[in-house]
Amino acid sequence: MVHEVKPFIDRRYRTSRRARDTLAMGSSMGGLISLYAMTQYPDVFGGAACLSSHWPLFLPSGEAPMPSADIDAVARAFEGYLRDRLPRRGTHRLWFDHGDRTLDRFYAPFQQRVDRVIESRGWVRGRDFESRFFPGAAHDERSWRGRLDQPLIFLLGQPAGGRTARTGHEGHRSRRA
Repeated sequence: MVHEVKPFIDRRYRTSRRARDTLAMGSSMGGLISLYAMTQYPDVFGGAACLSSHWPLFLPSGEAPMPSADIDAVARAFEGYLRDRLPRRGTHRLWFDHGDRTLDRFYAPFQQRVDRVIESRGWVRGRDFESRFFPGAAHDERSWRGRLDQPLIFLLGQPAGGRTARTGHEGHRSRRA
C-alpha cells in the first residue's frame, strides 16, 4: 500500500498527498491491517476505519465463548502495541465498530480493552476516535455496507447541511467494561 499502491495512485490521479487526507479502511483482518497502516505509517495515513476488526486473530471453535486466558493474552498484545505505536492525540482519527452476530459476537471484550488504551493515551471519543456497537449486525458485507456511511462521515466530515445519512441500522457506542 505505502510503497506501490499509494505512489501509483498519486502519480496517476490528482490526489492530496497529505496524511490527513489519506485514510485506510477495511473489515475483519482488513480492519487490523488498516490500524497497522496508520500506526506504522502515521506520516502517510491520517486515519483508519476498522470495521469488525478480527481481534482474536484466529477462528474461535464452536459456539462457546473464547476462554478468558486466550482473550487476555491476545488483548494484552494489542494493548502493548497501541501504547507504543498510537500517534499523538489530535493528529489522527480512528473508527472501530462491530456487531454481535457470527464472528462479531467475539469482539466486544477485545474492543473494550482497545478503547481503554486509546483513551488512556488522551484520545477523545467522538473527536479523535469512535467505537460503535451495532446490535444485530453480522460479520459480513451486507452489515458493513449498511453502516459504511458512518465511518466515512466521521473520518471525512459531515455532509453538506450537517445531517448524517440514515442507514436504518444506527450504531451505539461500545459498552465499557
